[in-house]
Amino acid sequence: MDSVSSVRDSLPEQHRAHFETLRQEIIDFTKAHGIPKESLTKPAVLREVTCKLSTSDLERLALLLEHFEYLIVKKEPWKNTEALEYGEKFYHLHEQYDSQVELLEEVGILKEGAITGIDGHEYPVPTLEQIASRLFERRETLKTKHDQGFTKLLLVPFGMSLNALQETFKQFLLKYKESDSSFDLDTHDPLSTWEGYQGADIGDFPGLVYEPQSFDPKDHQGKTKMEILKKQEDNQDSFSGWTVHLFQPSHPSNPHSPGIALIPRKDKGTLQGNLIPRPPLEANKTPIEYLSIFQNAQDDENSPYHGESGMTPEDWITAFMIHLSETGKPPDNFTNNKESISYLTGAFFPFSVLVPNAYWDCGGRRACLDGDELRLLVWDTGARSSVIV
Repeated sequence: MDSVSSVRDSLPEQHRAHFETLRQEIIDFTKAHGIPKESLTKPAVLREVTCKLSTSDLERLALLLEHFEYLIVKKEPWKNTEALEYGEKFYHLHEQYDSQVELLEEVGILKEGAITGIDGHEYPVPTLEQIASRLFERRETLKTKHDQGFTKLLLVPFGMSLNALQETFKQFLLKYKESDSSFDLDTHDPLSTWEGYQGADIGDFPGLVYEPQSFDPKDHQGKTKMEILKKQEDNQDSFSGWTVHLFQPSHPSNPHSPGIALIPRKDKGTLQGNLIPRPPLEANKTPIEYLSIFQNAQDDENSPYHGESGMTPEDWITAFMIHLSETGKPPDNFTNNKESISYLTGAFFPFSVLVPNAYWDCGGRRACLDGDELRLLVWDTGARSSVIV
């Protein structure tokens, strides 16, 4: 683990990002469990300092070290063939993963296989095998969600600053217009953003929190982005700096369909799934009502919404870019009388007491990030959910 640069540079270039990912996972694990780094090269010491770990933690560390050694010796990543085959069969994972990584590289989000977080740390993109392994491990838990159509992968660079992600989004829209002249875009103002988003995820008292348990400004129980990054560092079941989602694709009954599903208007949605049929989340509820649906479903395995959560601004921006790239149409174009504005109930502005919302403004020819009042009930506004892997 000491001669990092020389070892990494001895690997084929396409495997160096994987080297950094594995290395960071080992560092995060040892830090979270108080294991001295130097013990990794001394088996007797390592046995002593890990004797109190649970069986699952011991297995996790052994697997990480085994994969790291394999990469260094064999000059290629170890492959979990069973998990990869599962991911391909049920999620067409390889194609989805490759196309999204390619887009993230094209727009400049991914640089040498990683993003820079608001904490200054580098966060490598999760590997195809890591995601496949997670899906395989959770296959029984995810069976119902797969049956309900949650098969659309989304890699979200959550750890990036929201300012940087918004600027990337703006440049993406302008570049897309250059490649497709028929795309109706206001090139002078392609992204309209409420001022509250500026620097909302940084500083000692950021204006935006994530994972709110309520929209009570004094007791929302949400976390700042920095707190979530720290939590990810200590949690081996997360992808540090990233969130990996499963959405319903544009046609939930067809896992091959491009883009993401729209938010249907009231009484216009279609039931999905056979194991636990899922009524669609339709427009015309308040943000509080949508959040309540997700909260009530958390501990109820029989709820059709069990395991789902609302979107964040980072999720929506990434999903927008993927959707437009795959379908040629901007999502959440509420003026077509079919789609809806999206409440982003995975985040909350407690000081302003507003929930983020997002949409495509066809008349203004721009994407919009705004905020709404908590009890606002609007016939053309709803919420979209995902399953976090």
